Amino acid sequence: MNLAAASAPAETVLPLPQAHSHNDYLHERPLLDALALGFCSVEADVFLVDGELLVGHSRAELGPSRTLEALYLEPLKARVVVNSGRVFRDGPTFTLIVDIKSEAKSTYAALRRTLSRYSDILTGVKDGQVEENAVVVVISGNRPQEMIAADRIRLVGIDGRISDLDTAKTSSLMPLISDRWTSHFSWRGDGSMPSAERQVLRDIVRQAHDAGRRVRFWSTPENPAVWRELIQANVDLINTDDLAGLQRFLLSGR
Repeated sequence: MNLAAASAPAETVLPLPQAHSHNDYLHERPLLDALALGFCSVEADVFLVDGELLVGHSRAELGPSRTLEALYLEPLKARVVVNSGRVFRDGPTFTLIVDIKSEAKSTYAALRRTLSRYSDILTGVKDGQVEENAVVVVISGNRPQEMIAADRIRLVGIDGRISDLDTAKTSSLMPLISDRWTSHFSWRGDGSMPSAERQVLRDIVRQAHDAGRRVRFWSTPENPAVWRELIQANVDLINTDDLAGLQRFLLSGR
């Protein structure tokens, strides 16, 4: 990992708070490609293998050098150091979604130990009090929710689902609602979005925002018409694998 490249201030890059890099580790330069385009949120799938948190979509893709620390935590910390306490100088909080692919409890236990070494850059909750910092970590995939909630000192939040919109969990424990677009909407970006589906989308966002949570959908079509509807509905994170395409769209004024 070239920490000099990772940590170099990106003052000429406009941070894009709504830009989320889905399956970020599949890009040529995990994290760094997203940062170079101003993305303020990335997602990494992790497996626990022999005590190491390895990043990849499947076990066949894993390698000993592709650890969560090497690809994400170390470069993020380096940037925070040189950018006056933020990932982007004067920028918003950065989101790292960790999608647990292996067994939930053992993987989270290892993740908790690893994150403790980066507590100086991570938003945390201690005895119910939120201490905001440069990076917020959200656990998706196999989520040991009771185990996470029981932590007295907690450096992560839980990624909820639309079925959790009515949950009694606090927004600090469940700061994000994510769900599969195709499970709730038939529109794929051709023609106008049906008015009934547009209303469903806006109702989801309104309910989440009223509870202090952000919203993200995955499996959204890579289509500017869909991105436009998401933005108009105030969806917080726009999920994409087409990093350059989404950056152009967000900078175009839509």
